Amino acid sequence: MTPGSPGSLQERYSPKGECFGCGPANGKGLRIRSFPPVSPAADGAGEVRCDWKAEPHHLAFPGMVNGGICGALLDCHSNWTAAYHLMKRAGADAPPCTVTAEFAVKLKRPTPIDATLHLAAHVVEITDDRATVEATLSANGKVTATCRGLFVAVKEGHPAFHRW
Repeated sequence: MTPGSPGSLQERYSPKGECFGCGPANGKGLRIRSFPPVSPAADGAGEVRCDWKAEPHHLAFPGMVNGGICGALLDCHSNWTAAYHLMKRAGADAPPCTVTAEFAVKLKRPTPIDATLHLAAHVVEITDDRATVEATLSANGKVTATCRGLFVAVKEGHPAFHRW
């Protein structure tokens, strides 16, 4: 799976996912497409990437993307980064269903609506059932927002357990 190939993490592992940010089946959602590292490090580490293009209805003010949309992009992309790395750590064939336990977004500068937005995320801490992820959102070579979040694999009985 590489950017440009037909198979983002979301399409491969959650083709019927309805999440507003990352669900391929949500026709009104953001439908982000996250791709794992092309050549992951021996320890499984590596950056998960996504390119995304805003539409006019994602506007905050003339020429700029809404900050909540920026936060949703970072949240979902970071969540998939955590799920991918937890899957690799466990040697599993599919990622565990993960949810956001906490995340903090810093909006550094306005994000232009006419640019392709680039998301990059990597794990900074990981255990068997949770991962802390740091991510950036950039446009035109400048970081416009950052995120740090904790994402947790859920167990049977949690409402999100069977979401993918």
